[in-house]
Amino acid sequence: MKDAPLNIQLLLTGNEIMSGDTVDSNSALIAQRFGEAGLGIYRKVTVGDDVALLRTELADMASRADLIIVNGGLGPTIDDLTAETLAAVAGVTLQQHPQAVAHLEQWCARRNLQLDAANLKQSMLPQGAKIVDNPIGSAVGFEMTLGRCRVICTPGVPTELAVMLDPIVAELGEHMAQGLGRNIVRLQTFGLGESTAQQMISDAVPDWPSEVELGFRAGAPQMEIKLSIASAADSDAQRRCRETLERLFGDHIIGEGDTVLAERVLELLRERGARLTTAESCTGGLIASMLTRIPGSSQSFQAGFVTYSNAIKQSILGVNAQTLAGNGAVSEDVVREMAFGALQRSGADYAIAVSGIAGPDGGTKDKPVGTVWLAWGDRHNLRTRCLVWPVDRILFQTMLAAAGLDMMRRCLLEIDAEPRYFAQRQAREIKPTT
Repeated sequence: MKDAPLNIQLLLTGNEIMSGDTVDSNSALIAQRFGEAGLGIYRKVTVGDDVALLRTELADMASRADLIIVNGGLGPTIDDLTAETLAAVAGVTLQQHPQAVAHLEQWCARRNLQLDAANLKQSMLPQGAKIVDNPIGSAVGFEMTLGRCRVICTPGVPTELAVMLDPIVAELGEHMAQGLGRNIVRLQTFGLGESTAQQMISDAVPDWPSEVELGFRAGAPQMEIKLSIASAADSDAQRRCRETLERLFGDHIIGEGDTVLAERVLELLRERGARLTTAESCTGGLIASMLTRIPGSSQSFQAGFVTYSNAIKQSILGVNAQTLAGNGAVSEDVVREMAFGALQRSGADYAIAVSGIAGPDGGTKDKPVGTVWLAWGDRHNLRTRCLVWPVDRILFQTMLAAAGLDMMRRCLLEIDAEPRYFAQRQAREIKPTT
């Protein structure tokens, strides 16, 4: 008989989460990291900074759960109540923890700060608590047991939580058998929607194997498809399902794991010893930003140009004034001249150029809001396309920047097939040339 899964619960604290001032991304991150190790989250509760409510909820959780992850409330201010709450429920006192003090002293010394009483509050932990290392923040994590339930307390700062989760999950995986056989394949895609992908899969595989859990995580700009199995014995079924997805979605699959478009483009450029430049108008430098988020990007990306006004398009990229006057900034000829100008001034091998109408104003009957011209390629083979992406301004910029990177990825891989979103977003009244 298979053991029952562990009852793992999350307790998130903070008035800022309850009020909506802070978006709760931490519980999603915890669930994702735990899920990858085969450790599902049974229940999640969010409570404001109220000692009585926190005590009641923590005691109730501890009576039912095998493991509680408490997130938030470890800081130096009066509304950081996690240590106080846990001590009260455990029936112990708060004591200054020498290891927490040493951590604070080192944290302050690295920043040339004076260790004050407010910071020292973070060293007052429940008697018997064990330190959980926080390598970047001032507040240590800590853990203890409440009856048969293990409680691990983590900071609410997302970057601190992220770096602490890997060792926590690894340690749990070593001691909890439910996580040992779990395996998840994560495929990153661009240009597919959830409903489209699900329908294609349902049509192709109406009898999808029950031992392979299929999951989707839609986002902007990418969508993740997950294939999860609970046992190594199901590896062959998982492999067959992966082959099916690769056959169905083909060149819409960017890569595996946490791969993002910019990372894949830079990898392909490095393989060729080539450099990329960008010429951006409506995206305001977002493509360059996506590229430079990737460590080591300077090897393949050394210059990008944000030319928002017509005057700057002329003076910086050499776009012809007559071209602008005759065709408008959102036109094939202008985006081609932007790309060639960026190539000439940067000395790069490849370019991405964009010019469009992000909205909410500025559209016309012939060029409605969301119209954009995109160019990509090299000096000898520069391709262009006019698309219409009628969404809000931020999403327009995000999806267009990703489309530019995706077309460069396809160019470097010598993929001739057009992506599905070209047909979906094709401008009806403006015929592109290539």
